Amino acid sequence: MPVLADRALPASVAPPRKRRRRPLSGAWRWLSPVTLLLVWQVASGTGILPEDKLASPLRVLAAGVDLADSGQLGDAFAVSLTRVLLGVAVGAVIALALGLTAGLSRWGAVLVDPPVQMLRTLPFLGLIPLFIIWFGIGEEPKIALVALGFAFPLYLNVYAGIRDTDPQLLEATAVLGFTRWERLLHVVLPAALPQALVGLRQGLGVAWLSLIVGEQINADAGLGYLINNARDFLRTDQVVVGLVVYAGLGLATDALVRALERKALRWRSTR
Repeated sequence: MPVLADRALPASVAPPRKRRRRPLSGAWRWLSPVTLLLVWQVASGTGILPEDKLASPLRVLAAGVDLADSGQLGDAFAVSLTRVLLGVAVGAVIALALGLTAGLSRWGAVLVDPPVQMLRTLPFLGLIPLFIIWFGIGEEPKIALVALGFAFPLYLNVYAGIRDTDPQLLEATAVLGFTRWERLLHVVLPAALPQALVGLRQGLGVAWLSLIVGEQINADAGLGYLINNARDFLRTDQVVVGLVVYAGLGLATDALVRALERKALRWRSTR
């Protein structure tokens, strides 16, 4: 057996050399979505998928063009975007105030974090009846829902980011004689920034989800109103248009935050 082991294998039985696989082009990522659209269109055209259950992609496209031409889509887009911006602004102020208080202070962690964790576990959509009682059926409950949905992910990530600051860095700043404000400004907040940006992305996703629910509350404008109105007339094409716009807005805001992340965290690429 050792003699056999010492002999070199002939070329015909030598193990094949592994071929390095080239990365696929990004264009291939469109393959499955385009295939799904084609299958959807064929199913609608052949009657397998009835139009009253789900309109075909071409009909959805035509409905989107009609809504855009009539100005209804633009008006609904502006109203929904305004609600999200107001809700995110209110939620960001609350989340940052609570996150900084709980993260920077032991008493803050003791007094602030437990009730926030309790509220976080509540099904916040179940708070809609209370919001209607407190704020009525105007804009306030819709903005409050968005703010609530946005605030919890941001709070959790800000709090965790501050608490996870490297203690060796804090010891070094103590040795170097940093003041409390300098330590916060130059060490704690930069260390918490990556986690806070993750919370921002998560919060924006929940904010759009909250808006969809909030606009079911006696809305007379916005994408939710557009979808509800289309549902009453069994216009599945317009319902899909509204959902596509919601999805597009969610993707656009996520891309915006990722661009901000790349700019704010340029130092990570140099590690």
